[in-house]
Order: sequence, then structure tokens, then C-alpha cells
Amino acid sequence: MMEFIAWIEATFGAHIDWKQVILVGLGPVFGIAFLIEWQWMRQRKSTAYMQRQFDWNDALSNITLGGAYQMFELIVHVLFVGAAVFWFWEHRFFTIPINGWTLLPIFVGVEFCYYWFHRASHRVRWFWRAHVVHHSGEQMNMTTAMRQSMLYPITGWWLFFMPLVLLGVHPAVVFVLYACDLAYQFFIHTEAVGRFHPWIEYVFDTPSNHRVHHGRNAQYIDKNYGGVIILFDRLFGTYVEEGEQVDYGIATRQPKTRHALILNFHEFAAMWQDVLKPGPLWQRLKHLWAPPEHVRPDRQQA
Repeated sequence: MMEFIAWIEATFGAHIDWKQVILVGLGPVFGIAFLIEWQWMRQRKSTAYMQRQFDWNDALSNITLGGAYQMFELIVHVLFVGAAVFWFWEHRFFTIPINGWTLLPIFVGVEFCYYWFHRASHRVRWFWRAHVVHHSGEQMNMTTAMRQSMLYPITGWWLFFMPLVLLGVHPAVVFVLYACDLAYQFFIHTEAVGRFHPWIEYVFDTPSNHRVHHGRNAQYIDKNYGGVIILFDRLFGTYVEEGEQVDYGIATRQPKTRHALILNFHEFAAMWQDVLKPGPLWQRLKHLWAPPEHVRPDRQQA
């Protein structure tokens, strides 16, 4: 793997956004998978169900959001993130070889970093302002995985993966494995699959486990953060099994629009509106790192 990465970097430059290169390259696979899902569900479900979960205008909105996210992410990577990531690589503590013995532990490390990034994206408003776009969909099909925010590149999400780079994992390896993690997640955004064998459900993030994550039912909010595996959720107490039917969307401030700019910036604008409201400076700034539902004490008394 490292020889291939070295050849690509020598040809096209070091600061390649491997995550987006792989995800864009898999675009046709994702498209075919969605069409298979649609055809499968069309044969099994009622017309009313299909209209509720496979609205083509909503699917087009998801695809538009995904395309804008990928383009903006590539631009910001070229302008800043790529160089910043390699600064960490130049200051690494060790150099970890990539082989059959190290690849699986590194992938688990990527998954561990992703768990905390994903959890922060729900519990820290600075990160939620981007991740909220993904949860604003009220339908569940594979195009929902493409419902992403243009603001991700400027939130600093990549910092969550820099401990691996400092430990000596080449940035290209980190982001190739992260791309594999995200590619897997495309296929679990679906209602076409029920529940698997209990052992599979125990270890992996399955469609059932991930449907829970998208639910605004009270018991489902902020649960099941895992990407490929669900073990860290079990370890850190954020796992919930799918029970009652999932109601998809955001529990509060659900945007009723398909306009890409509104979906990308509505929470960003709301966050800064809260910061700029009169009050003690420390309480105003707390809106940047407090949970999305945070209300400062002076506003509660108003």
C-alpha cells in the first residue's frame, strides 16, 4: 500500500485528499446500490411507504448536498488541511509500518477516533452546526448517507484523527481507512434490511443500529455513534437497540426545506445569533462548545 501511495504522491503531489478521491470514485457503486435498494423496496412495500421514504426530490437534495460537500472539502484540503496534516506527520513520535499485522489495529484506531468525532458532532455545537445537515433528513434510504454539510472542512474534524498521525501512521493510510469506514456507512442507511444475527448486531454498526442513530425518538437521541463497529458505544454507554419504529429527523428546529444553502447554514446562523445576543461574554461564547440544546441561565430567566 505504501509503495502505491508514494507513487501517487510523487506524481500528483503529497497533499491528496484520499478520503474524497475514494468516495468520489465509488460514486457509481453507490448509485447502483441505491437503485437496487429502491427496486427491492418497491416490490416489498406499499405505494404510501415508497412516497414517504423514497421521495425523488428529497433524494436529489441529498445528492446535491453530497456533491457540494465533496467539492468544498477538496478545495479546503488543497488550500489548508493537507499542509496542516503533514505538519503533524513531520512531528510524529514514531513511524508505524503498514503490513498485515498493523492494518487491523490501525483501522480500529481510526474507528476509535471517528467515534469521538461523531460524538462531539452531536454534543458540541461547533461541530453540530455541520453534522446537523446529515440529520435533517426525514427519510431513510441510501441517498441519506450523501446528505452532508459544506461546513465540515472548516470545523476542524480532521484534528480528531491527528493522534494516529502523531503516533506514526501515514496520513494517507489514515484517510484511506477513514474513506473505507464512510463507504461502509453508505450501505447501512436503509430500511431494506431488518436485523442480523445477534452477534453481528453486537459487534457491527448495522442498518438496525444506525437507524436508531437517526431517530428523534426520545430514547434514540445521541446514541449509536459507531461507524463500522458498535463496540465503543457499548463500552462508553451510548448504545441503544432498535425497538419502536424510528422517527427520522431533528428533535428541535427541524428545517422544512430542501434548499441547499438553508440546510447548510441554518444552524450556523442560529449558533452565532445565540453568541451575539446580549449577556456575559463567557456565557455567550459557551454556545460554541456547549451542547446544541444549551440555554444560558440569563436567557432562561428572561
